[in-house]
Amino acid sequence: MRLSTLDIIVTSPPAPGWGGRYWILVKVTTDTGITGWGECYAASVGPEAMRGVIEDVFERHMAGENPENIEMMFRRVYSSGFTQRPDLTVIGAFSGLEIACWDIVGKARGRPVHALLGGRMNDRIRAYSYLYPLPHHDEDEFWSSPDMAAESAADLVDEGYTAVKFDPAGPYTLRGGHMPSLQDIEQSVQFCAAIREAVGTRADLLFGTHGQFSTAGAIRLGRAIAPYDPLWFEEPIPPDNVAAMARVAAATGLSVATGERLCTKAEFAPVLREGAASILQPALGRAGGIWECKKIAAMAEVYNAQVAPHLYAGPIEWAANVQLAASLPNLLMAETIDTDFHRALIRGSLRVENGYIPVPDAPGLGIEVDEDLARAHPWRGEALHLEMTEEPCSYHGPNAFRGGAPRGQG
Repeated sequence: MRLSTLDIIVTSPPAPGWGGRYWILVKVTTDTGITGWGECYAASVGPEAMRGVIEDVFERHMAGENPENIEMMFRRVYSSGFTQRPDLTVIGAFSGLEIACWDIVGKARGRPVHALLGGRMNDRIRAYSYLYPLPHHDEDEFWSSPDMAAESAADLVDEGYTAVKFDPAGPYTLRGGHMPSLQDIEQSVQFCAAIREAVGTRADLLFGTHGQFSTAGAIRLGRAIAPYDPLWFEEPIPPDNVAAMARVAAATGLSVATGERLCTKAEFAPVLREGAASILQPALGRAGGIWECKKIAAMAEVYNAQVAPHLYAGPIEWAANVQLAASLPNLLMAETIDTDFHRALIRGSLRVENGYIPVPDAPGLGIEVDEDLARAHPWRGEALHLEMTEEPCSYHGPNAFRGGAPRGQG
């Protein structure tokens, strides 16, 4: 069995676009006719440029190879161009292709991927979700409204979720870490208070920041929200300063989570070594794929750290997350985006039941992809999957992170 052909589909979820502006799906077929699906969560270049990178990685390092030889293919890609260091774009391309290889191998063996990763540790995966506007909410007002956030949180908890994530302190700025405004700190406290009152002890609070703050600013904000006992303080500073993140963890007493922007075990190892985070959030379509993230999870075990796979993408990466999560003894939970389009694209083959994701027994990733639906929603915009604003933090008005895919920006 050899890897033979590659097809790439860039699909765009309908409004409001939760999960990003587009998803890069890869379909790999062997010379024996087995098809595997993967998803590349790498978007520092546009999707057409990314298409060329994916094709190059496949043709140069993977075509004609046995899909079982994942370690060898990873080493080829990691070493390409005499590098042997993390390269977000190239490893992002490989990550989606690697997920497709596991889908193929599982189908060829008639076994789910987790059975090939050491077997099943978890029959169901604890799910969490961002707080998104409910149908009757004003989408512009939602991101700055503690009351709407609390209502959304209560709705999720009524569905069975035991953890909810929110990000009330913008902006999502390319200027790097900044000191939060007093208004942002106060709004963050109000969000925590309102959500905690709405859910009580039925759910953990997950406080997101997207790496927006300076070290001192993150400490200031973390201390303000600490009385509401968030389960984690996510990426409180930009992810490129591990020592500073460790200072935030030590100064606030909060559990820091990080990892969605990190690539390969080489970037996760210092996080553990420096005590910067006790919860790792690898994005499987970016960090190196399933096997590399299994290694990252094994490293985390040594440091008594847990894993919570990240998801701001489509349902194929979600399926890979579930397969990995099923095999982990140090799993905490997995991010979930439960929209009609996510469910339809995999024909309902993954679902959330009372706040947990049942682990599928079907071969490979355990999903059935609706290829026609994916092709019927092509991305035609110019923007990247996610983008930062150039404006600095405002100290006179509200700052907001609007769910990652602002309307009207294509």
